[in-house]
Amino acid sequence: MAQNMAQIFPFIAVFLSCSFIFVLSSSQNSQSLYHNPQSTSSSSSKPSLLVLPIQQDASTGLHWANIHKRTPLMQVPVLLDLNGKHLWVTCSYHYSSSTYQAPFCHSTQCSRANSHHCFICTDSATSRPGCHNNTCALMSSNPVTQEAGFGELAQDVLAIHSTHGSKLGPMVRVLQFLFSCAPSFLAQKGLPNNVQGALGLGHAPISLQNQLFSYFGLKRQFAMCLSRYPTSNGAILFGDIYDLDNNYIHNSIDVLIDMVYTPLRISQQGEYFMQVNAIRVNKHMVVPTKNPSMLSSYHGDSRIGGAMITTTNPYTILHHSIFEVFTQVFANNMPKEAQVESVGPFGLCYDSRKLSGGIPSVEFVMDSHDDVWRISDENLMVQAQNGVSCLGFVDGGMHTRTEIVLGTHQLEENMVVFDLERSRVEFNSNSLKSHGKTCANIFDLNNA
Repeated sequence: MAQNMAQIFPFIAVFLSCSFIFVLSSSQNSQSLYHNPQSTSSSSSKPSLLVLPIQQDASTGLHWANIHKRTPLMQVPVLLDLNGKHLWVTCSYHYSSSTYQAPFCHSTQCSRANSHHCFICTDSATSRPGCHNNTCALMSSNPVTQEAGFGELAQDVLAIHSTHGSKLGPMVRVLQFLFSCAPSFLAQKGLPNNVQGALGLGHAPISLQNQLFSYFGLKRQFAMCLSRYPTSNGAILFGDIYDLDNNYIHNSIDVLIDMVYTPLRISQQGEYFMQVNAIRVNKHMVVPTKNPSMLSSYHGDSRIGGAMITTTNPYTILHHSIFEVFTQVFANNMPKEAQVESVGPFGLCYDSRKLSGGIPSVEFVMDSHDDVWRISDENLMVQAQNGVSCLGFVDGGMHTRTEIVLGTHQLEENMVVFDLERSRVEFNSNSLKSHGKTCANIFDLNNA
């Protein structure tokens, strides 16, 4: 028996050695599916604040950003979608990157992205970015047209600016950023010209900020400042906005001191809501006559009362019953002789030459009567035609999903901070203009 065992031991040793080599080789091959050993981070230390410049599109009033992706890096213009679940881009044409990977179906990456279906590509006889078989299927949607379609879950390099003192710092990289290669038809309608997708910042596992928070260990906070002017940039900041050791924003400390806050609510779909208890026009409360409790109501999981914050609607949309009373109260505080025929999509318009007496003050009252968001004249009125100024709010009809949907025109030239750690949204009680600031000069975006 001992002799037989002695004869077997050499074979066992050889078998184990081969098995170890095989397992190591398999591990390396598997790893190569998701890692590029030539890709390295451009920063030796983790940043505490990241910056993404944002621009306004003059034709749509929506905002977009150039994100830096792929290897070698290139700029990809995408729509800013505050409530989107992830980044999606069209990959059908001209997507070239040495670090593109498509994780296999049922992989860890698929689970992280909440993808539970396999993707089969029928568009091409050969594999290409966005077209592989046995990968993860991920639903993407155009937030303007509401069209949706399945695409391929993918990962590639993404780079974003860090900060250095009060200046922009070097770009840092996320080596395996998860996104969707979406069908090309999603980008063909409703988006600004040349935009190739949408950048989702919603409360979802692979939204931009959640991947940045996780990868760099950032504080779970981001701030948004949208510029009113297509010729100048606004920005989104990711990380600790109030870090006293970071001087990037502290040349505008007066803006941070002026911030007030209200609870942040998040829907099951990952959308951001804040409570609005009332609207005041020249200190007169606006209350819907048919449903006085509408503004402060809470409708459970499927529907949340208050105001949804969006970046994919150019103007604020009001439930019809609120719009009806709001415009009536506003008109009662305006000179009747100045009113002119309305210009769509607005319901209340004026001759600009007859508004020398000023515009009524409008305030959104939050959960406390002391916490108000004062909407500036520039955020209230829209130059709809030459010589015609309209109240920049739209009648959403009787079947809106929520009572108020805040649009970009009302958000522009305001600092809005989403503090996910403390579940609150912070904003300037007065616009940046009252501080002599704009979104373009509050940050140093040179060389962005």
